[in-house]
Amino acid sequence: MNRRDFIKASAVFTASIIIPSRTLAKGYEKRLHLYNIHTMEKLNVTYWAGGQYIYEEIANLEYFLRDYHNDEVHKIDINLIEYLHDVYTLLDRPGEIYVISGYRSPYTNYILRKRNRGVAKKSFHMKGKAIDIRIPSVHLSSLRYAALSLHRGGVGYYPRSNFVHIDTGTPRYWRFPKR
Repeated sequence: MNRRDFIKASAVFTASIIIPSRTLAKGYEKRLHLYNIHTMEKLNVTYWAGGQYIYEEIANLEYFLRDYHNDEVHKIDINLIEYLHDVYTLLDRPGEIYVISGYRSPYTNYILRKRNRGVAKKSFHMKGKAIDIRIPSVHLSSLRYAALSLHRGGVGYYPRSNFVHIDTGTPRYWRFPKR
């Protein structure tokens, strides 16, 4: 890590300490603004308000993050939604989050794996515990640093494909392709 990367990571880490105090504010709501690049659907959702989850809105999120190849809907890990929200908040809610891939059925994952080297055989996407994203107004490396600073799960950096993968597995990091 060079000096510039260290400074960026330190700034993101320092900002991440502030997030919990925001969640204590009266009337605080958790919102996401999403755009699915494959279905061209948009979703502006408030999934948490008044100190509790809004399950109808979580169901809307699960539909939005469905396998777009076959419209199969799957339960999405609430920890993934929270991780995505915290990354979004850390970046100061910079516009829409572009969703490249949410849930993937085992069959879709199999087909993608045959075509692409970067698809894991036991992908967290098949469990509703992973999402691939980009935010057009945010540099991809800044998105990666924000996710890494939270120490919440896996962070994959795919600069050639222009997305960051986050999941709720063991905290780890990778880059594809490797340098």
